[in-house]
Amino acid sequence: MTETPTAMPFAAWMGSVQAEVEDALSSFLPAAHQVPFKLHEAMRYTVLGGGKRVRPLLVYASGALFGADSAALSRAACALEMIHAYSLVHDDMPCMDDDALRRGKPTVHVAYDEATALLVGDALQAQAFQVLAESDTLPPARLAGMLRLLAQAAGSSGMCGGQAIDLDSVGIALNLEQLERMHQLKTGALLRASVLLGALCGKELTAEELESLAAYSKAMGLAFQVVDDILDATADSATLGKTAGKDAADNKPTYVSILGLEASQALAQQLRRAAHDALAPFGEQALRLRELADLIVQRKA
Repeated sequence: MTETPTAMPFAAWMGSVQAEVEDALSSFLPAAHQVPFKLHEAMRYTVLGGGKRVRPLLVYASGALFGADSAALSRAACALEMIHAYSLVHDDMPCMDDDALRRGKPTVHVAYDEATALLVGDALQAQAFQVLAESDTLPPARLAGMLRLLAQAAGSSGMCGGQAIDLDSVGIALNLEQLERMHQLKTGALLRASVLLGALCGKELTAEELESLAAYSKAMGLAFQVVDDILDATADSATLGKTAGKDAADNKPTYVSILGLEASQALAQQLRRAAHDALAPFGEQALRLRELADLIVQRKA
């Protein structure tokens, strides 16, 4: 899908991308009738039919800036969504957050069992790299760099590292700088990778373009988590599709627990403005990324 940024209203564009990604995910996942049946069924249960698809939307929005190849965009978006889905499956398990609800339905270890949930996460992580590696429309050297970027974002220097810090921080009074560092890894690394991988589906990036995209994704990574913390403190489980208030109950540090609700809401708006400012060099072509910044900060679930 390579429409220009102003070709359709934002809601219609977003729905179109979400539908396209859903179809692509279904095609890239193993069929439920393939052996091993339960594992493949659980992988599809995990990934399909739910989620806001924020990371794929960022991939497509960033790709729109640089005339990205549509087939490569699809693979990059699906690879990121599989990594994200695997992280949620493992995060919900009893050894981590021990949650029974995700995206409005039972978590994988509840719907199936803990061993299956563990294997679903493992398999989705591997599937993500296979999906991206099989891109055949990008120069090999650039594709190798994109695979490295995805690995760094998902590993101990990215998402997994942030999760480890999160687990070690239960009951500890982190300061604001420490909390920001944790979420730059746990949430921000995959969001940054989404923006950069989408752009790299189009062209090699200049140092100036990389700097602008990095500033945008840093602001969005933090804003996403600030809003998550606000919603966890103010929304109910039915609205969120997951257990509300769990971070506070588990004595985890959050932006709301450190700053308070009003200051957290003000910070989210400050980060939204910073994201807009970072996109100034791209002009109107960055419309979709601006709209996604607004969506992330103004969402209610």
